[in-house]
Amino acid sequence: MRKLLIGAIVTLVLSFPGPLARAGQNSSAVLSEKKMLKVRQKQEWTALKRQQKYQKHSMKGQPLSKATRLQMKHDMQREKRALQEKQKNERQELKDRMRLTKERIKEVS
Repeated sequence: MRKLLIGAIVTLVLSFPGPLARAGQNSSAVLSEKKMLKVRQKQEWTALKRQQKYQKHSMKGQPLSKATRLQMKHDMQREKRALQEKQKNERQELKDRMRLTKERIKEVS
């Protein structure tokens, strides 16, 4: 009788690995997506810094008025703030998607 009961329990456990397996796949997908986002954002940030460095370098040799220089400096700061805000929004969207995925997994389980 015990063998029959243990066999039935093992059969039940082995027949429902779906939600557990999907949970593992989602967590690895989220981690890789998070890593890819981090790498891409770092590349964007270094590209912006490089671009602004070259803009500053090109301004040094030019006879520009003070107002023009200030305008260019202001534009570079605006670009920097815009990139920071964009990246912050992307990170928040990823966190929201992760939260929704976890909730869906809990509903399925």
